[in-house]
Amino acid sequence: MKAFLLAAGVGSRLRPITDNIPKCLVPINGHPLLYYWFRLFEKHGVDQVLINLHYLPDKVREFFAHHSFDVDIDLFYEESLLGSGGTIKENYDFIKNENAFLICYADNLTNVDLSSFIRFHHQGDQLLSIAVFETNVPKECGILELDSDSSVISFEEKPTQPKSNLANAGLYIASPEIKDYFPENGLIDFGYHVLPKLVGKMKAFVIEGFHMDIGTIDNYRKAQYEWKY
Repeated sequence: MKAFLLAAGVGSRLRPITDNIPKCLVPINGHPLLYYWFRLFEKHGVDQVLINLHYLPDKVREFFAHHSFDVDIDLFYEESLLGSGGTIKENYDFIKNENAFLICYADNLTNVDLSSFIRFHHQGDQLLSIAVFETNVPKECGILELDSDSSVISFEEKPTQPKSNLANAGLYIASPEIKDYFPENGLIDFGYHVLPKLVGKMKAFVIEGFHMDIGTIDNYRKAQYEWKY
């Protein structure tokens, strides 16, 4: 399976740690975040990954020059950020012949069972499968409501009045036809511009195991103590 690993963010919430290192390379218990992502890809048979670069791209290139993984890696530099959906739209040829592909946000630290997630997607006919987790800060997340069949019946990014505590984990499996739901122009944010259009066309997979957005100083410090994998 192919995957997009979205890693171009500046990481402003992690400063001063990210003053001289991109967010995707911050160390967690002795290894950069990207290291854990590629070990996860190897474990679950993800064999080709496209990574978008923007902030300190040479640091990421240097990482791959000194680390070897059993995964084909394509590096895509964005002079100006395209947004999480814009990267996919710009590189549509990468996945247009696939029946499904992964989209992963690189600022998450996770041991999610990708094999189970992939099976979940192929067992249904949904356009997109979205991984979710339970959060105690729903106003800071993309929040979903589900029916008894795990179909998504509502989605709202950072709602003022959350309808549940099930949060978007920044991990998706999509069909190439998802492109039909992208705006024609401008920066495309997946959560704001695409997911609301897919209500009724996506199902949610509840993550079991460890999953944390390390994009803030507090979460980054917390991860150092809780990550045991």
